[in-house]
Amino acid sequence: MEIHILPHPPARVSHDDPHTIPKGVIDGNLHLWVFDRVLCVDAMWGSRVSKTPAHARMGHQENTKHTGNILNLSDSYVGDPVERGANDLQGYEEIDCHINGEFTVGCRKEGGEVYLPFSFLHKYFEVYGKLATYDGYERFEWSHSYSKVYYPKGKYDPRGVFMYFENYNVEVRERVKCVTAIEGVPVSTQWEVQGYYYPTQIAQFGLSHYSKNLTEPEPRSKVFEDGDKELASWEVPLGASLSRVLDAGAGSYVAQFNSPGGGFFSSVNKLQADNEDSLPSGVFLKVDHVLDFILSLNLKLSGNSSFTVVLQNREKREVFHLHYIFSDLLISAQDQHIYHGIGLSSGWRRITRDLIVDLQKGLVYQNKPKRKLSRSKFKVMGLIFRGSGSLDNLTLSSSEHLAQFYDAARWFVRHQDPSTGGWPNPVKRRVAPGMADLEPGWYSAMGQGHAISVLARAYHHSGGDPQYLRSAVAALRPFRVPSAEGGVLSSFLGKFPWYEEYPTIPASFVLNGFIYSLLGLYDLKTISSPDYVKEAADLFDQGMSSLKRLLLLYDTGSGTSYDLRHFTLGSPPNLARWDYHATHVNQLLLLATIDRDPLLISTAERWIGYMNGKRAAHN
Repeated sequence: MEIHILPHPPARVSHDDPHTIPKGVIDGNLHLWVFDRVLCVDAMWGSRVSKTPAHARMGHQENTKHTGNILNLSDSYVGDPVERGANDLQGYEEIDCHINGEFTVGCRKEGGEVYLPFSFLHKYFEVYGKLATYDGYERFEWSHSYSKVYYPKGKYDPRGVFMYFENYNVEVRERVKCVTAIEGVPVSTQWEVQGYYYPTQIAQFGLSHYSKNLTEPEPRSKVFEDGDKELASWEVPLGASLSRVLDAGAGSYVAQFNSPGGGFFSSVNKLQADNEDSLPSGVFLKVDHVLDFILSLNLKLSGNSSFTVVLQNREKREVFHLHYIFSDLLISAQDQHIYHGIGLSSGWRRITRDLIVDLQKGLVYQNKPKRKLSRSKFKVMGLIFRGSGSLDNLTLSSSEHLAQFYDAARWFVRHQDPSTGGWPNPVKRRVAPGMADLEPGWYSAMGQGHAISVLARAYHHSGGDPQYLRSAVAALRPFRVPSAEGGVLSSFLGKFPWYEEYPTIPASFVLNGFIYSLLGLYDLKTISSPDYVKEAADLFDQGMSSLKRLLLLYDTGSGTSYDLRHFTLGSPPNLARWDYHATHVNQLLLLATIDRDPLLISTAERWIGYMNGKRAAHN
């Protein structure tokens, strides 16, 4: 049977998170009927499967939900037997299509040609599509994959953008519980709902902000108070005080506040923008600021002190309070009040917060219906400081990418195990049946490599701060230690060294994590001082040699394998989803800019073909 479609290239669907299928792909039950050079969508004719004498009918499930012009196609093809007779499309006859002798799909027949519903094709062949309109002309865009290929613009430079990570927004991922106000890095819930620090995700957070800093326009920024040149108009209630003093620790003039009895829990009154009589206790600054929601300030608090940012949805008039409190609490929330702990340190610290992300995570914490928060619909109404403390450089900006990058870099310096050079993953991980579980404390070559990529860039950008180089060099140690002894080093057939994303026994040989570790090694060998180049270079060269010898083992002829468990376990292959397949392609394209071996680019081009429906030839 031949299927004809309009000769348009498949639409590229971009997405930030490589672990989720983006919106706009088909997954419901409207039907696209594919004619010769003409496409018709029939919303009335349901997908039908009839029972055959030899086979039982599949479970019934239908979904007629629409979202704009996107077709939502169901995952099963069941219904009443096809009724014969007249139909609305003259010349077409309804007919049963018997699939592999197992079930029947309702189809249409014109002469000698038979047409199948796209709902069936979507599920059966894992193809995707959507309706799109251009200049009043509606067409159906068919795609064999839902991920995007990013072609490098030049030779990869470890001082520059990391791969395509400027497109990542790590902090908004569902598996990020919050960005902790104590450390300034994401807390993951991927394998443990209580939340934990996941080095790989923290590194991706840092690399994304470093890359955005290089690709985005200069941020807007407004300083409201610096204790010296920019002096805000504070509202100071009776019994409270605010003064500008020279602080030896800060080395500058700062705003010092005191609100006796004004500890956080003394008031959670709602702030009414135009009613000054309703101001809560504490020193208050009315802001009424829109569009810029990255708050940063230097802060020193005493115990039982806090500050609050008041946000308002300008359309719905909803008011939300983001409370930053003197506590080790990660996050908590009740109704319109969201609480982030900033730790128990009484010294000076720099705090950078994305207020919209903090609000979003607080709403998710309460299991409220998910909704996208549009920054254009919110404004910062004001800030309230309670208790006693000092502040400086109070700023609202459109972005603070470098500050967030350095939050990640400093986290790696502070939390590295000095005896091993690694950043342990504090959760249990079960990779596959037949492989020993990874107990808390395991290391990941991908996490180590990502961290090295962060630290190498911090060393470069800081002008050579030695703490970052020392940490990056120490992170090489697990690459020399076998997985069975707590490191990340494995070997394929005892011949080819491999750096394991998941150091399982038996080995798993995950491809994308291995290549990410190579990029970290390349970053360090390129940026490092001459004294430390050799070790990173040797590990990189050894890894590249293994990659070239094993790369084609991941080629399935129509896609790629995520790992090699089918070899080490004798289990079925673990086929890479399209997002991981695209990651393999993007990694090879990047490596091809620093290594001219034709194997890399030719393999990448063939794998791109798989994303467009091409297959390896058969005998």
